[in-house]
Amino acid sequence: MRSVVYPGTFDPITNGHADLIVRAAQLFDRVVVAVAADTGKTPTFTTQERVALVHEVLDGQPRVEVVSFNGLLVNYARELGVHVIMRGLRAVSDFEYEFQLAGMNRRMAPDIETLFLTPAEQYSYISSSLVREIARLRGDVSSFVAPGVQAALRARFG
Repeated sequence: MRSVVYPGTFDPITNGHADLIVRAAQLFDRVVVAVAADTGKTPTFTTQERVALVHEVLDGQPRVEVVSFNGLLVNYARELGVHVIMRGLRAVSDFEYEFQLAGMNRRMAPDIETLFLTPAEQYSYISSSLVREIARLRGDVSSFVAPGVQAALRARFG
């Protein structure tokens, strides 16, 4: 079985994330969406809330599993028996950080490859942090996230 793990904070999951996950499910038999619990950030949503939102958005995707994890991703990938990490690249600005991360992961776990996918063009500018900021300022995020995520953001920010 060909498996891939797609890690992230997903705070919140956006249409760009969902696009990558659905496309990965066409390439792999199993896509593990790994919601990072220990991110070094202060997320807007708890780990459980983020996992629930990802489940809601990806409902009906039979090849997709949603889990949360702590610690180093490469260690978790080994626990899962997964040898491919998928990362999304939206713009050139993402590349430098993702390139460094892939290099560090390769150094720690040479048996695990990193695969980069780009979202569909209409999602290439969407980021969770921008979506949160728009929602916090009571802007319309309906074209960036699924309806359930929009409702969760509205409930969080009033």
